[in-house]
Amino acid sequence: MKRSQHFDMCESMLNHLCLRVRTRGKLNLLNLNVHCEDFYLRLLNLIFGYKLTNLNAVSHNAEGVDLIDPAAKVVLQVSGTATVQKINLALAKDLSAYKDHKFNFVVITEDASKLRTKAYENPHGLNFDPKGDIHDVVSLLKAIQHMEVLQQREVYQFLKDELGFPSETKNPESNLAAVIGIIAKLDLSATGGKLGSVPFNVDDKLTTNQLKTAASVIEDYKIHHANVDRIYSEFDIAGKNRSKSVLDSFRKAYLKLKPKLQGDALYFQIIEDMMKLVRESSNYEEIAIEELDLCVNVLAVDAFIRCKIFEPPAGTSHALA
Repeated sequence: MKRSQHFDMCESMLNHLCLRVRTRGKLNLLNLNVHCEDFYLRLLNLIFGYKLTNLNAVSHNAEGVDLIDPAAKVVLQVSGTATVQKINLALAKDLSAYKDHKFNFVVITEDASKLRTKAYENPHGLNFDPKGDIHDVVSLLKAIQHMEVLQQREVYQFLKDELGFPSETKNPESNLAAVIGIIAKLDLSATGGKLGSVPFNVDDKLTTNQLKTAASVIEDYKIHHANVDRIYSEFDIAGKNRSKSVLDSFRKAYLKLKPKLQGDALYFQIIEDMMKLVRESSNYEEIAIEELDLCVNVLAVDAFIRCKIFEPPAGTSHALA
């Protein structure tokens, strides 16, 4: 189930971050704590529907609180220290401007369950219920666990983008990464040739899709279409749908991005997304970023020639197989 997969990854990534912040804190390496303010700002916005902003971006070292949602009247402090004294110190600051606000305390390093049972001094009368207003990784994971699947996926994607995967976690293998591995071993300066027969004029397709800067890339790499065709033929010996799966991955990226982008921006975002997919594949054998960019462009131009990405010129009714 996707829900189970998403939650398991969220749990792994958040706990991995928690461990790192705690360990680095013991070494007095506190730079992650600073970054965690903006990280948790975005995470809490996704989980609770807040529109938090970082007070420290406006006033350096804002007293007592770090984040605020003025509309929801919520203020939060994000802390690596989980003690009663820390919360009392925060509440003792001059928070008179927030007396009608709800106060939340977010612990980013450890379990805060014991803090929820304690009594606190609250001189400015903020709305603060320790049972529900003290958060930690466990309480946030409980909230994520019971989200609707689409909301949960949004949180998962955010964590993946921000944190990546812990080293023990592997993405599945991809046929795209396997083909990249083959192309990377070719001497592309000594291979290639003239573009064979295609059912449309390439220049017309470039014009139809408003490709200008990308036109130079397509012109440079279209000579490798025959090489890619040969690689796909050999690749399919191990499984009849392997080359189709690679081409389909380009098409899915194109269709996903098409409503938001067009022309050169669309082409180069496809390249970025496909490079990301390759790098996250467990069977990717790392190569220089420039080589990876070249290899992905070779496959993208081939997908362009086959009309898997971008629209054919008017009057063209079919694409290459």
